[in-house]
Amino acid sequence: MLRYLACLSSYPVAAGLAVGIFLIDTLTSLHFAVASLYVIVVLIAAHDRRRRAIVIAGVICALLTVVSYVLMHGLEEDGAAPLRFAVSLVSILIATILVLRNVSANLRVEAVERERANLARFFSPKIIDQLVDIYTPFSFARRQSAAVLFADMIGFTAYSSGKPPDLIIGLLRDVLQLLSEAVFSNDGSVDKYLGDGLMAFFGPPLTSGRDATNAALCALEIVNAIECWNDRRTRCNEDPVRIAVGIHYGDVVQGDVGSERRLELTLVGDTVNIASRVEAYCRILDAPLLVTGEFRDALLAEGSLDLAKAFVDEGPHMLRGCKEPIRLFSMKREPKSQVTMDLRDIPEKIRELDQRRV
Repeated sequence: MLRYLACLSSYPVAAGLAVGIFLIDTLTSLHFAVASLYVIVVLIAAHDRRRRAIVIAGVICALLTVVSYVLMHGLEEDGAAPLRFAVSLVSILIATILVLRNVSANLRVEAVERERANLARFFSPKIIDQLVDIYTPFSFARRQSAAVLFADMIGFTAYSSGKPPDLIIGLLRDVLQLLSEAVFSNDGSVDKYLGDGLMAFFGPPLTSGRDATNAALCALEIVNAIECWNDRRTRCNEDPVRIAVGIHYGDVVQGDVGSERRLELTLVGDTVNIASRVEAYCRILDAPLLVTGEFRDALLAEGSLDLAKAFVDEGPHMLRGCKEPIRLFSMKREPKSQVTMDLRDIPEKIRELDQRRV
């Protein structure tokens, strides 16, 4: 009944109920037996969860209780009336404090849920759980090591030429979903979506002892997922999708960039630029996956020997915008003993994409 009344309109209902309690308390011989019902007024006022309204309701109820006592008994003691009067005031005070604390707790929970939903767009669930537990802000500028991964669809412009918009957007959603799931399943974070690709990083804001390993496993999962997806597309007489993945490891700067109206937590630095150049160089070497020598050294430092040995040396190459040649390595075979992801789950992800498109 209380919930039904509150849903109608909390403030008029609360005001009407307060007036009714005051009249009954003042004009009848119950003598403060109903004064504690002012607690219901406070509860109804809390329906909109506005703390100021709750405080005002509590103060008004207390004043009505005082006015009723003065009208009925004046300033003299009259039997048990002062005791009932005090009990009513204490009840109103306690109810107001408890309601305020409850509303504040609910608002904090909602704020955390909004924060989690916002972080879920960029971070894996494991990282989100750790970030939510951090009470100090992590978005201030910092420098630390990270594995930066760029993944991009090859030939998207030619593919989209002449295609209906809904078909193009549907393809982009499917590709980006596969890429995002690979990043999140390997404890990575999405820095930004780049139209037909994305930039991801492994490490910041919470580094671990296997950031490079996670990046390599993510790249393998991307390549395998696209291959499985292409098998399904070929059987449906659809054009296959080619993907290029480039990874570099080094120091990055993380911080907020943008304006006051729109801020974005991102990575900047030479490591990011080189990773982007490496991904673009996949087209020249006709390789779906290229990594740098620094990234391979990071794999060795983390003890991922099988993963590191699975990369074949392509020699030094002069990348656009780089002053010195960068040694590149391509993945020629799948390191079975080191890959910890379950590739049997990939066809299931492809089926989910197909069902969603239908």
